[in-house]
Amino acid sequence: MDMEPSTFDIKEKRKRITVFKIGKLWVFRYFIGDKELFKKLVDYYNRDSYRFDFKTISERNKALKLLELNGFDTDIIEDLSPYLVKLDKFKKYAPVLKNSVAYIETLKERIFVMKDLASVEEALDFGAEVYEGEVPF
Repeated sequence: MDMEPSTFDIKEKRKRITVFKIGKLWVFRYFIGDKELFKKLVDYYNRDSYRFDFKTISERNKALKLLELNGFDTDIIEDLSPYLVKLDKFKKYAPVLKNSVAYIETLKERIFVMKDLASVEEALDFGAEVYEGEVPF
């Protein structure tokens, strides 16, 4: 009897990207190490914000299909509230900023949209608080 292990049911772990609707844009932040894939998406890369921005649903869908074909699963988020954290304006914020897709400043605080729920937890561990006000984006 052949005791070769069966591999037909082993699923490759796919990477997840969370795509957010922020204002009129669809955005996500993710380091794409595959140079060929990055080249196909480079027109949407916002170098100032270190994220990918899509102005239309058509652009977004084209990019999501490309990501799916390259081993990514995506989540589309329109309700930002579970991803919002805040920090006092005068506290260090670089560790929170690097995992956010957008942020704004008010007189007293910085409000961040974190790139995923794990980043929300990291921000809270760093000292951020859950933001519970009106969604400002």
